[in-house]
Formats: sequence, structure tokens, C-alpha cells
Amino acid sequence: MLRVTSILGFNHVPAKGFHAVKRTVPASIAAAALAAAALTGCSYVNPITTQQNYSASDGSQLFVEDVSALNLIVLTEAVDSPATLIGTIVNDSDEDVEFTITFDGTTATPVAIDAGESIKLGPEDGDVEVSGTSTVQPGLVVDVLFQETGSKTYAVSAPVLDGTLPEYTDIVAEIG
Repeated sequence: MLRVTSILGFNHVPAKGFHAVKRTVPASIAAAALAAAALTGCSYVNPITTQQNYSASDGSQLFVEDVSALNLIVLTEAVDSPATLIGTIVNDSDEDVEFTITFDGTTATPVAIDAGESIKLGPEDGDVEVSGTSTVQPGLVVDVLFQETGSKTYAVSAPVLDGTLPEYTDIVAEIG
């Protein structure tokens, strides 16, 4: 006679005609499939964040069709002091593009980017320098305007930082 022990430790004798259920291979596969579906179901209803474009650094981004302005930051020592825009502009289009860039409303810098190329903005050798005067104190944001030649004007809010962070100390000293 078959005896079945319950979780509580009681011995039970199955009723007449009852057969103990054996675990079969198909049942094991079904249980594993159910567990896999339950554990991976999060990506079905939640967006996968690694597939979202975001600014992974201190700066802001602007996307205009096939042109991307990345990691845009205005560096200065204080309000009403000399300032410079740093970042990178990438032209993934088949045509050359030209922008006039300003962040202080008075100083405008023309910037040309060849098709399929990128340029670095900043005061260092080989960079395109977009300079002006800071209209806000470090720690705030300022609108950086990109006016496409013969077309629209695009704006992005960029952080204004000083030399507090070590990676910007030399650049702020260079423009100050």
C-alpha cells in the first residue's frame, strides 16, 4: 500500500483508485518554460533603457535630422565672464551643413560640418571655438541656439559649469 507523507508530516493512504502522480518530462519542460516566461516578462511591458538615447555625461544633446550636437556644456568662471561652449557636432548626412551658434544672444559663431564628419567644440587646438559671455551663473542652464543657414533655429538648454569639476578646471583657466 502506498503511503503519502504530507508537508505537516501526517501519513495518508490514498483513496482507492488514486494513483500517485509521477513527474514526467513534458511536465518538467512546461514548468521550466513557465518560469522562463515569468522571469523575462519584465522587458515585454517595460522599455529597455539601454536602447534609449540619453546624455550619459554632464552636457545636453540636440538632434536635427542627421546632425547631432552632443555633450553641450557652457564653461565659465562666473556670470558676465568670458565663456565657451564645449561638445561635439556629428554630421551623419550626405550634405555639408552650416550653423550659426550663440549662447549669449550677441556673439554668433558660424560653424561648418562636412558630410559624414564631426567637429569638436572648445578652446583647445584643433577645436572650433564658440565663445561669448555667460549670461547666467555656473550651476544654471542657458539656451544655446543653432541657426541653420537659410533655415530654422533650434534651441537646447545646456548646463553652465565652472572649474569645480577637475575635468573642466584647465579649460576654464584657459578661457578666463
